[in-house]
Amino acid sequence: MASEKQSMNNPHETRPFQAHGHMDVVTLGDFTLGRGTFEPGWRWSNDVKPIAGTDSCQVRHYGYCVSGQMTVLFDDGSEMTVEAGDVTLIEPGHDAWTVGDEPCVMFDSGVAAYAKPS
Repeated sequence: MASEKQSMNNPHETRPFQAHGHMDVVTLGDFTLGRGTFEPGWRWSNDVKPIAGTDSCQVRHYGYCVSGQMTVLFDDGSEMTVEAGDVTLIEPGHDAWTVGDEPCVMFDSGVAAYAKPS
């Protein structure tokens, strides 16, 4: 396979959420990277659940938070808040929402099927 590159500023695909943001997606070979912009008011259960069709997010996310904050509520009741500078592993089975008045921007390698209508 030949080496490739693609600017995240010119993604292969942009997946809009129901409201409050979008996911820009670049795929090179078998690697997919997304840049999620989660605007204030974004919540997975409102903005992505209608697209995913599951009770909670069933995607494993490996990510890096560039700006803003997001709280993740796991199906077992535990919570974690991700903020700028954090590298994350978020296991399937969660809801999440943007915290505060600043968009949360995260790069995520677990988005091959995320927020993609089936």
